[in-house]
Amino acid sequence: MKTIVIKCGGSILSQLSESFFKSIKELKESGYKVVVVHGGGPEIGQTLSSLNIESEFVNGLRKTTKEVLDVVEMVLSGTVNKKVVVELEKAGIPSIGLSGCDAKLLIAKPVDLEQLGYVGEIEQVNGTFLEYLLSQDYVPVISPIGIDEDFLKYNINADTAAASVAIALKAQHLLFVTDVDGIKKDGEVLPSLSTDSVLTLIEDGTIYGGMIPKVKAALSALNDGGLGEITIINGKGSLLSVDGSLKGTKIVKEVQKVTK
Repeated sequence: MKTIVIKCGGSILSQLSESFFKSIKELKESGYKVVVVHGGGPEIGQTLSSLNIESEFVNGLRKTTKEVLDVVEMVLSGTVNKKVVVELEKAGIPSIGLSGCDAKLLIAKPVDLEQLGYVGEIEQVNGTFLEYLLSQDYVPVISPIGIDEDFLKYNINADTAAASVAIALKAQHLLFVTDVDGIKKDGEVLPSLSTDSVLTLIEDGTIYGGMIPKVKAALSALNDGGLGEITIINGKGSLLSVDGSLKGTKIVKEVQKVTK
């Protein structure tokens, strides 16, 4: 089973184009099974603000109290998840919306209850359930809410959730969909980078801001999870070039040379 996991960040969700969804259909028609994992940070922030619920960030992660978690789950598993499902269905792609609580899809544990509240990290993915849905030709659309063995829920970073899903499914590709064409240097998109090159570009400031957590999640998945490659790609247009290859910047694991 050839599988592509597509992670859509909250900042790009409202900008995903018709050609983006058309390209997902083309990927399916070419034999790929597709899974979508999404975020929803901007919508969560707006809803918290409208409800006058205070929230803060600690080391880049949203501190998640019980009150904040209720809003996070409502926005991610409700509003945002169903918007993505509807757009896929409009493009003629059978889809099913899920949270990590469904069928214990994302088993999680707390990162640091005292510092971060109900922010979790994934311990296990129910890959068997996802493979069943894929075998029935559905595109699973996953909101990153995890659950533990005591049935407590957790807010999971969408980048790391997508990486965990890709690892569990032994996916051929993990795409981080953003609002830029890829990683650029001197105004040009870099088509391919090794993991070592990525670290150098972070150090020299070429990779900065919101791109850093994406590439760090990519490096973790490549180094620890056994994935072959990860692509940073723009969701404002098609995911595919004219020749059918994926656009964007591909990050590949450094191949260790064997010396005699």
